[in-house]
Amino acid sequence: MDAQGRGRAEDFDPADQWVLNPDTGEYELRLSTSAPQSAVPGPRPAAVGAARAPGAARGRTAQASAPAPERPVPAPRRRRGAPQEPPPGRRGRRRPAKKSKAKRILAWTGGTLAFVVLGTAAAGYFYLEHLNDNIQSSPDDGASTGGFQKDKAINILLIGTDKRTGAGNEGYGDSGSVGHADTTILLHVSKDRSNATALSIPRDLIVDVPDCPTTQEDGTKKVIPGSTGVRFNTSLGQDGRTPSCTMRTVTELTGVTPDNFMVADFNAVKTLTSAVGGVEVCLAKDIDDPDSHLKLSAGTHTIEGEEALAFVRTRHSVGFGGDLSRIQIQQQFLSALMRKLKSNDTLTSPSKMVKLAEAGTEALTVDSKLDSIGKLKDLGLELGKLNTKNLTFTTVPVVDNPAEKVKATVVLKEGPAEQVFAMIRDDVSFTEVKQKEKKEAAEVAARLKGTKSEPADIRVRVMNGGAPDGSAQKELLFLQNEAGVTKSENAGDAPADIAKTTLEYAPDQAEQARALAEILGLSGAAMKPGESVTNAQGMPTMTLTLGKDFKGAGVKLNARSGQTPEGVEKSTADKVQCAK
Repeated sequence: MDAQGRGRAEDFDPADQWVLNPDTGEYELRLSTSAPQSAVPGPRPAAVGAARAPGAARGRTAQASAPAPERPVPAPRRRRGAPQEPPPGRRGRRRPAKKSKAKRILAWTGGTLAFVVLGTAAAGYFYLEHLNDNIQSSPDDGASTGGFQKDKAINILLIGTDKRTGAGNEGYGDSGSVGHADTTILLHVSKDRSNATALSIPRDLIVDVPDCPTTQEDGTKKVIPGSTGVRFNTSLGQDGRTPSCTMRTVTELTGVTPDNFMVADFNAVKTLTSAVGGVEVCLAKDIDDPDSHLKLSAGTHTIEGEEALAFVRTRHSVGFGGDLSRIQIQQQFLSALMRKLKSNDTLTSPSKMVKLAEAGTEALTVDSKLDSIGKLKDLGLELGKLNTKNLTFTTVPVVDNPAEKVKATVVLKEGPAEQVFAMIRDDVSFTEVKQKEKKEAAEVAARLKGTKSEPADIRVRVMNGGAPDGSAQKELLFLQNEAGVTKSENAGDAPADIAKTTLEYAPDQAEQARALAEILGLSGAAMKPGESVTNAQGMPTMTLTLGKDFKGAGVKLNARSGQTPEGVEKSTADKVQCAK
């Protein structure tokens, strides 16, 4: 019988068997309950055959040994299979300083930053190996990178389905749903773990779903044909599509290949919020939504269980009443839940950690590269390095579908959307984080200083010098339609490919050059004083040559942390926001 079963067999709460060892700063499992635990654990009884108190947990008899004088507390219990530590007094060197209790617990439970299910699974490894049996997995069918790596940026696809499985969920929405991708978040964690971005993908976004090689429930392989111009949520469930197909769809949409995926159903919200004793949310107005069954007054409330599920499902009573408004309230809820999970009230409570571990592992399905507590623990430790103030929530920039008279779906807002995708691909933070940057030589940097022309006065021709095919035309459309640079033209391919994008201009075009550099995010080194050329109207014109570093139409080449496209809303997990 394992530790969890051992506790339950005698009607003990497993959390009550975990005590803090002040020497190690860790919680340890005490399998014997023969005597109450003091605030500072004392030596174990010398008698090996000491009588066990009635109802005490059955288990291995602890070996008696007299504690070393300099160590008034017992050494931590060794995990099965771990190497025997040398006895006190024979170590030859002083033990390294231990981390503080808070830091140790935070490290072990750091996975909470993967939005609940991921973190609680990582926390579960801390003390319950049997949780492996709770985890369900599904093949990634070659759609992932092969799994996250510790020395690289991490991209996890988090999917919430609208499948109505579980007690009490039959009354929500479409009871016959096959389980579409109702809520989807691409979580990007930077290579240096200093920041992360949670990018919500609207379920009603029109996308192309590619052909999907898929492992069916009976183990057979099948290629499910792709679909053009369909809702994003149909990438899961429709025609037998599995999460690996949602992965492929995200890759095609964003250019980012996820490392792993995690799928949760309605029960995840209910069980996890109850496990932490509720989550505090804020409402800017009264809400009475008969569709989601949410009825709350304006102000602050602590919600859990069914009420928490109603909160994340409501949309008709917030914002504009659509899916985009629901995404905002879900982001606010996730921020609040993460603050609760990261609080000392949760991190230092073994009872809550047990409940979280159970709820988290039972609520999720992961890909086959992430199908054990050990793997989740490793991922959780990586995510535990994050600070909530540098976790940004944002949404794919979209506009109403122009092809519809009655607006029901959305399409990409091309320029800003591509810039958001490029920031994630290039591991650029959406919040300000300290970075080491090379300083340009004063003479080069000075090219950016001075007065600037108005966009309408800029004359420039665009050439492709190593960027993907069609880039010159796409950049031209951005300049003319969004940047106001109407006196621009496509000059085709450059004579040779170049590594870096450049802007060549004559001395009397310096004001135009500075203005265009600001629009495109060009560095001083990218500006090349030289000669102008004559455009189709016979006017002197600058030459913009797109190099291999070109990131996409409208994407600034010098995108640094904190610089997001104009009009793109974002929030960070450390800030409290009220649903409007």
